[in-house]
Amino acid sequence: MGARRRGRELALQVLYQIEVSGEAAGTRQAFFKQAEAGDRAKTFAAALVEGVRERQEEIDQLIAGASEHWRFERLSRVDLTVLRIAGYELLTHNAPTSVVLDEAIEIARRFGTEESATFVNGILDHIAAQLGVKDDARDEPGVADDD
Repeated sequence: MGARRRGRELALQVLYQIEVSGEAAGTRQAFFKQAEAGDRAKTFAAALVEGVRERQEEIDQLIAGASEHWRFERLSRVDLTVLRIAGYELLTHNAPTSVVLDEAIEIARRFGTEESATFVNGILDHIAAQLGVKDDARDEPGVADDD
């Protein structure tokens, strides 16, 4: 598994923990200290967590707008967290759109329910279109996100 995929999974775990039990002092540091991952993955995860936390209100508005038939409060916490991470990545363009969507779908499939991957795909497709990055010019065949 590449460093960026592992970083996204670590970010999911930290953000999920914050969502469920709040953010106590030292939560992130303690998590990253005990996490089994390389420095690149941890650094990427920390940047994702920080970015999502800084822009969470904006990201949540995008998700709420794209999930018009779902009450925001009823979204699975795992699905919501995956959507927040991918939403942040789409906003910041730190990876090609197709990579962000593919990674989010795979992570949702691994950590969510049977329906998570399809749900996440639909919401992110809508958000990407809304942001005008759905057909990102950087999304060329064979473009990889990781080593």
